[in-house]
Amino acid sequence: MEFTVKSGNPEKQRTACLVLGVYESRRLTAAAEQFDTAHGGYLGNLLRRGDLEGKLGQSLLLFNVPEALCDRVLLVGCGRERDLDDRRFRQMLVHAATVLNETGATEAVLYLTDLAVKGRDLNWKIRQAVEVVEESQYRFDVHKSKKDTPRRALRKIILSVPGRRELPGGEQAVREGIAIGSGVKFAKDLANMAPNFCTPTYLAEQAQLLAREFPAIQTEVLEEADMEEMGMGALLSVTRGSAQPAKLIRMDYRRGAAAGKPYVLVGKGVTFDSGGISLKPGEGMDEMKFDMCGAASVLGALRACAELDLPLNVTGLIPTVENMPGGRASRPSDVVTSLSGQTIEILNTDAEGRLILCDALTYAERDEPAAVIDIATLTGACIVALGRHPHGLFSNHPPLAHALTAAGHAAYDRAWELPLWEDYQEGLDSNFADMANVAGNRDGGAIIAACFLSRFTKKYHWAHLDVAGTANKTGKAKGATGRPVPLLTQFLLDRAAEVEPEDGHVAH
Repeated sequence: MEFTVKSGNPEKQRTACLVLGVYESRRLTAAAEQFDTAHGGYLGNLLRRGDLEGKLGQSLLLFNVPEALCDRVLLVGCGRERDLDDRRFRQMLVHAATVLNETGATEAVLYLTDLAVKGRDLNWKIRQAVEVVEESQYRFDVHKSKKDTPRRALRKIILSVPGRRELPGGEQAVREGIAIGSGVKFAKDLANMAPNFCTPTYLAEQAQLLAREFPAIQTEVLEEADMEEMGMGALLSVTRGSAQPAKLIRMDYRRGAAAGKPYVLVGKGVTFDSGGISLKPGEGMDEMKFDMCGAASVLGALRACAELDLPLNVTGLIPTVENMPGGRASRPSDVVTSLSGQTIEILNTDAEGRLILCDALTYAERDEPAAVIDIATLTGACIVALGRHPHGLFSNHPPLAHALTAAGHAAYDRAWELPLWEDYQEGLDSNFADMANVAGNRDGGAIIAACFLSRFTKKYHWAHLDVAGTANKTGKAKGATGRPVPLLTQFLLDRAAEVEPEDGHVAH
């Protein structure tokens, strides 16, 4: 898909489809009004007949508008002008993109970015439009013998800006939107792939391919023997029951100052989670292929980072395993020694994500990081607490939590902070080891899991994103969302904006 920004009057656009907005109740937006005036009130007359009310989710496709230079006009309902916020703007874009894909038009000029959205500027609207259109084009048919091919694919979108002054900012917003869309697609493709294809070895291969595509990325893959030698007993305890070997994938993106500390992204990569000996119920177990969405989001964010050529140092760490029952699988009550030297009593083998993450988080210490963010489909309890809209956010450093919350708001990929109080730590007490991997009851499950991880992150600024409710959809829309790639990319864009261009050092 090609995206460009352009300034110009709507009535002068020679295009396959001109997209204009209509507010409730049948009131034309400014661009639609301008087009209507140039065409003798044609649109207004249609609306007065009741063809379109202007509600969100409505649209009207017009052909052969008298004397129009465009082939089609798509009128899109915008709802009430005073109610137009982030969510409604995106809903409107989703509807417009869906209809455009069905028209057979190969290109379109959108005047929806001209609309006023509460608290948002033009560049935000342009970037969201690019991301939404890219998402509307997404198909995953890798495993299908017959591929879905649209009769005539939409190939080009032109986004309106008021004048030439806005072109540079609009072009940068397009670049960001394309990079984020590319990262989201990469993450979704990996997560949607069947687990007999997407194994730890496959994830490692994809990380190596990413390094081949982008010279700024270097990839190293540690094998089980390497992890054994280092003392990653917690991580290796999870992989014992599987025939698939575990991997620890390390990716280094280096475009910042030579002495600049890296931002480390750690992604949980359980390519299939049966629960191990603590076997999950059969219903919904197919969705456990999505237990590597944290890993997928790290790969997606690094792709976006590389496409944008951000002047930062970023490291991606992906501990990746398959959690299966078997003769060698870990048992409830086993005690293992983590890379940190702390011992863990495994009370539940289905609480495996924290076991692979804790060793990766200890490993991250050697980089003396600027900050570490782990991303994991960690707990069903997070879905109970927050539903499926925001990611759960925990941190040992308030400025880092604030930066992530702000990035989530800016990217419309929101996170909500939950407490990480010392009061919860006693839930992990064990009679037989330094700690248990779960508490004795189900109270505050997402918080208890974060408390567990916090014991391995005392030497640096750290945040944990629990994406159990946000990384994938269930039911009819089942599939990966690609979140939190937009949030992570925005966080890195914000850090890049702090870099002083004259000396390449980060401002503090």
